[in-house]
Amino acid sequence: MNLASLLAQLQLTDSAFPSGLYTLSHGLEGYIQSGLAGPADLPGLLADLLSHAVGPGDATALVLAHRAAAEGDWDRLVAADRRLHAVKLNRELRSAATRTGRQVLDTAGRVFGGPVVGKLAALVREGATPGNHAVVVGTVHAGLGVPERQAVAGDLFAFASSWTASAVRMGRVDFRQAQAILYGAHPGIARAAATALAARSPYDIHASVPLADIVSAAHERAEARLFTT
Repeated sequence: MNLASLLAQLQLTDSAFPSGLYTLSHGLEGYIQSGLAGPADLPGLLADLLSHAVGPGDATALVLAHRAAAEGDWDRLVAADRRLHAVKLNRELRSAATRTGRQVLDTAGRVFGGPVVGKLAALVREGATPGNHAVVVGTVHAGLGVPERQAVAGDLFAFASSWTASAVRMGRVDFRQAQAILYGAHPGIARAAATALAARSPYDIHASVPLADIVSAAHERAEARLFTT
């Protein structure tokens, strides 16, 4: 990867990039509201989400979208996007994924531009594809010349960083503890990336986190919420 692509990736995955991730706890608020996640539980919970949800789900869709965009196979990209949308069982998760995806897509079009981003924007605008966050990010990375391995690793790290930051905002850990959890998640991030990189078709996109789905459903109906997920 050349320096220009690296710098573009750093900008895209930086927390200052207006993606909307700041509004998400990625399900953690629901666990806390249900009394299922104390400070000691956070490393294991993050590892489980990486292994059973984000890795085989969003990260896998990102890799498949990256490959499809790089090859100009838009039918295959749409198939991956629709599959990811289908395996997100809760309304708030589906809504958040497309809302943040479209926000990234709009900003990327203004900042980076290029035919790849423009093509995806047209497909989303026409209603041909949902525009999930992971698919948008994979496509933008492909357009910027970021290799798929670096793209998926960077996005998985961005997820874990956002997740631990939400724990800080909810007062469950301090900044130093959050950084320790994030560093400890590196092996899980690597395993999730390897799972995603092994994918060959949209049918490889899946998730199996029944408890996370239950607390997310309860979170949708919570009287007070700091986060949208």
